[in-house]
Amino acid sequence: MVFGQSRFRRSSVREICADDRGMVTVEAAYAIAAIVTAIVLGVGAVGAGAVQIRCTDAAREAARLTASDDPSARAVAQRIAGRGAQISIDDDGEQVVVQVRSDVPVISMIEVSAFAVADKEPDGADVAAAEPDSNTSP
Repeated sequence: MVFGQSRFRRSSVREICADDRGMVTVEAAYAIAAIVTAIVLGVGAVGAGAVQIRCTDAAREAARLTASDDPSARAVAQRIAGRGAQISIDDDGEQVVVQVRSDVPVISMIEVSAFAVADKEPDGADVAAAEPDSNTSP
């Protein structure tokens, strides 16, 4: 070996740029990352659809039960919507508005919500006051 010379040959810039060793590994890594991302987004979309249906069912059932003055409306809605769902019930005397919000399990940054509106059902006092008394004679 001559002094000052390396046993490794100096590569030119052209040879370094033309060297494509390891490119298959990089392409495979990108492909796997893209496939995993697509699968996670697909599962998240299906999960979002399922959570949306549960929120809609919970809001509808809570509105129906609250309109008929059932005290178990919030508990039933919570059971239908699942853990972590926020339930808001607004009763203005004539209508009941229920909103149910919940996070998507796989993609927690997405929140879905549903609301339902129901008219209050009349109680017995309203109906009795509207009907004429059948015991009185004309």
